[in-house]
Amino acid sequence: MSKLYLVPNRADMNRMCSLAEEYGCAFEYNDFYIAEVMDDPERQAEAIADYGRYITDFSGDTMHGAFLDVTIHSDDPLIRDASMLRVCQSMEIAERMGLKGVVFHTGRLAGFRASQYLKNWRDRNVNFFTEIALQYPKQQIYMENMFDEAPDILAGLAEQMQGIKNFGICLDYAHAVLSGRPGREWIETLAPYIRHMHINDNDLENDLHLAVGAGRVDWQEFDGLIRQHRVEAPVLVEVSGYEAQKESLEYMKQHGIYPMKKEKEM
Repeated sequence: MSKLYLVPNRADMNRMCSLAEEYGCAFEYNDFYIAEVMDDPERQAEAIADYGRYITDFSGDTMHGAFLDVTIHSDDPLIRDASMLRVCQSMEIAERMGLKGVVFHTGRLAGFRASQYLKNWRDRNVNFFTEIALQYPKQQIYMENMFDEAPDILAGLAEQMQGIKNFGICLDYAHAVLSGRPGREWIETLAPYIRHMHINDNDLENDLHLAVGAGRVDWQEFDGLIRQHRVEAPVLVEVSGYEAQKESLEYMKQHGIYPMKKEKEM
């Protein structure tokens, strides 16, 4: 199974597939989390057919599920029901395509740590995603940190769901370094639960999705921590466009950034 993922561009699939083949990458699709697409089977079918002209087997690929305004833990039943519907739509698309997994976001209000709010967030997500994981046993479910201010709450969710084999954490390292807490703390806390990762670069102040190596993130530190804690999860290079993806992969290969091999391993 691939250790690297790219976000494909439907308008540039010849180059995308060539780059993916060169580096042994799978794809993570970003076409299906928009409401207009989730509600339109024809647009879904068109996107899947476009990819199907280049890809014969989707089973190693993943997708980004619905995340905009998705609030599973809401006290408002209308908002909660709409959020659950969007997650279910995402899972249905993934099942139809035969994808390996789907990435969702925590949806928390960053920095809001009222005890009842955090309890609702954990308990309602545990109950809902346990049900979803059992309903879609062939798909992995990855919960990603968005602008969460610390890793402890996400770790608490993962700990509660350890018995669910197709649930785990997607560590977005770019989001982590913007949290105000050290990247080391995020990896040390979440390492036992990480099943997928997203990486891209930034200026340590804004979520810019720059090519890896084009910003100020310390990738040697990231690499060292991941290897130290024996995290073996695959990595999505979450940047847009062929040029930024190629630049990222070349940088990672040159510097031996996980999951690329170090020179002494080659």
